Amino acid sequence: MGISLKDLNERIRSRIPGAAGARPAVRGLPAATALEIDGLTLRIADASRSGTSSRVDQVRSCPLELPENADRADASVLGSAIAKALAKARIKPGPVVLGIGRSQVILRTVVVPDTGLTGTIAALVRFQVARDLPFRLDEAIIDFQILRKLPARPALDGEVTAAPTTTATATNDSVDRVEALVAITRQESLDFLRRVAEAAGVSLAAVGWLSQANATCLQLANGGAGSPSAPRALVALKSEEVGIEILEGRSLLFSRGMPMPSSLDTEPETWIRAATIEVVRTLHAFGGTAGRTAPEAALILGGTGREAALSTALETRLGFPVPQVTLARSPGLDSSEAAAVASGFTSIGLALGATDPAGLEFDFLNPKRPTPPPDLRKIRMIAGFTVGLVLLMAVLGVRKTLISRREATLTALQAELTTGEKKRPVYRQMIQQAATLKAWSAEERDWLDHYAHLSAVLPPSEEIYLTSVAFGPNRAIKLGVQARNGEILGKVDRLLRAAGYDVKPLAVTPGADRNGYNFRTTVELTVPAKLKFDLTKLTPPARPADDASLETLRKGGAR
Repeated sequence: MGISLKDLNERIRSRIPGAAGARPAVRGLPAATALEIDGLTLRIADASRSGTSSRVDQVRSCPLELPENADRADASVLGSAIAKALAKARIKPGPVVLGIGRSQVILRTVVVPDTGLTGTIAALVRFQVARDLPFRLDEAIIDFQILRKLPARPALDGEVTAAPTTTATATNDSVDRVEALVAITRQESLDFLRRVAEAAGVSLAAVGWLSQANATCLQLANGGAGSPSAPRALVALKSEEVGIEILEGRSLLFSRGMPMPSSLDTEPETWIRAATIEVVRTLHAFGGTAGRTAPEAALILGGTGREAALSTALETRLGFPVPQVTLARSPGLDSSEAAAVASGFTSIGLALGATDPAGLEFDFLNPKRPTPPPDLRKIRMIAGFTVGLVLLMAVLGVRKTLISRREATLTALQAELTTGEKKRPVYRQMIQQAATLKAWSAEERDWLDHYAHLSAVLPPSEEIYLTSVAFGPNRAIKLGVQARNGEILGKVDRLLRAAGYDVKPLAVTPGADRNGYNFRTTVELTVPAKLKFDLTKLTPPARPADDASLETLRKGGAR
């Protein structure tokens, strides 16, 4: 049977979670070059992504020019040979993907509680597998793939479920769980590939798992006998290795890589016989494990030229068909690449997986890591900054409120000041009058009573009248007097003295007016401190009969 790379690309797209509906989060590379070392051959596959689908752009194979008796475990030697092969083929790769073989990977299947958080599940997975590692946990690179979700079993009536002692070991079916396929490799294997990439002068972007790349090709081809959920075997032929992967659905249940003599240096019959023995032995061993049965379906992938012969030998030994899966060249590839496509299925799987929007299922360079513990120092700094920011905002808010209140008070005062400026003359007059009243009050003299007293003591208006009255400090009173004759002025002096006032001598001067009052003088009085009088007992002069001073003036000044 056969499948084209175009169909391979379409099936990859169909496997993307949410490709038919919601678009998933993109973790893969937009373009990548996968490099695989197959004996003395370098397999190269270029792939790129357009939207949510990946496609193979180029598949090449180049010989590695290694010195005789060269140490292939030396990263610098292997990297230099890769650099020469790429330069000779005029290939300038961008992001490069390398792979780790099955012999360097420990495989486990674990069941952990489903927390819904990748970081938490990664921590639980590490806790589970740490007990079985043959080396220290800090030397391990651990990545995993969620195979399926196991919903919680409803509790029966009266059933009491015991709480697990630890969260990491909780496998009670009363909680939601996930089944994860865990792949573990040593840090030194990853460091070796880093040194190879550095010596080759390429940029290492991802490190996948070769067995998973082989299984991806089988899953996408969807070939083989039996139902998709039944166990089936994939026999992947390389020049110096035979890989056996046993899958059940999408789960890789078992994987084994067997070193083989080079197919170019070994007789075909000998090589086929050895490969057949190893495959049959592996399938029987798997069927003998607890809870497992030997697969009743198998497929062969490879481009060594011995796939057909191995298929016939396996059918004879196993008793069921073992067809060969051939990857036909894509319409975008040259016909000369057909052989490279047939042999480069692993590099193709790596390249397509790296450019898949979801990324490689297993990436040892960028594994799924546990959520780091909270950084209390950073949390305290953020909390302190937040509190400071809140306080600053509160202070600015109070400041703005107080400023608004002060501005409102200032506006009101400015309005009052403007009104006061308009009434300044009235205020000045009131102040002067108030000062006069205060002065009167300070002297404790009721000058109005003295005014009434003087009106009762002085002669009637037919004889004199006052032109002015002034009250001064030190109890002084100054009167401007206009009299008809000098005798009346002498009488005024006597009457004032008799009333108890201290009178300075009068200076009489002629000063006739139109009414016949021909004498004028200024009378200066001093009020003794002991002077007392009773206004109720005083009798003022009678009002003249022709006095019209209190009558209301008529319009035009006429009375």
